[in-house]
Amino acid sequence: MNSHLFPHIGKVIASTGSRHFPRMLHDLIRTQLAVDATHIRQMRVESVVARSEPDPATEAALLAETLFCEHSDALPPVPATTATDASQLHLTRRKDGYRYVISVYRNDQSERFSARERSLLQDISPVLLPMVEKHINALQPLDNDPQSPATTPESSGLETLRLRFNERLQQLGLKLSSRESEVCIGLLAGQTAPELAAQLQLKVNTVESYLKRAAIKLGISGRHSLMKWMYSPQHSSATGVA
Repeated sequence: MNSHLFPHIGKVIASTGSRHFPRMLHDLIRTQLAVDATHIRQMRVESVVARSEPDPATEAALLAETLFCEHSDALPPVPATTATDASQLHLTRRKDGYRYVISVYRNDQSERFSARERSLLQDISPVLLPMVEKHINALQPLDNDPQSPATTPESSGLETLRLRFNERLQQLGLKLSSRESEVCIGLLAGQTAPELAAQLQLKVNTVESYLKRAAIKLGISGRHSLMKWMYSPQHSSATGVA
């Protein structure tokens, strides 16, 4: 995975459960290939195994979000039946009785995705699909409990990122100081060392020192290795490009 993707990935993770997530995900995908719309959805997996694999473009969704590029003014709403008129790709993931799908579309049917573009999207699918799953799951408690206290998109996303970071530490039996953890989480969220220094009221070299200490404990070499450590898939899942 290209290292230039890591700041984008951090921003997507930090926006989990917020209205900014579709835009961040869309922008991340567009660093790899040109698309006019990105659509994410969750469907319940039917227990009937005998039937053929459903079409991700037309399968009924329990929850769905669509984002269009600003310059796109011709693409119809997705997943309407006319969505099949556009060039499209679908990534799918099954987990706990649900199917999570990321679909990308182009306006012009003649601009079909090449084999290389399909491969580029497939390469980042182990990162994209779990993020969509976490985003959709983060939305559902808010929908089911209207009395729950309101949170800002930024605090919700950072809390999700913090929880995931702590889960990774627990899985590996590692411990960091609170400052080391905050620096790592901030970098994973796409912040720079100067931005973190201002936020934490520290010097930039102090922030870098905390990162070096954390890197030694985590057995990594720096910021890019931190991103790989955080976002590498931990479990194999059924994923594919349609």
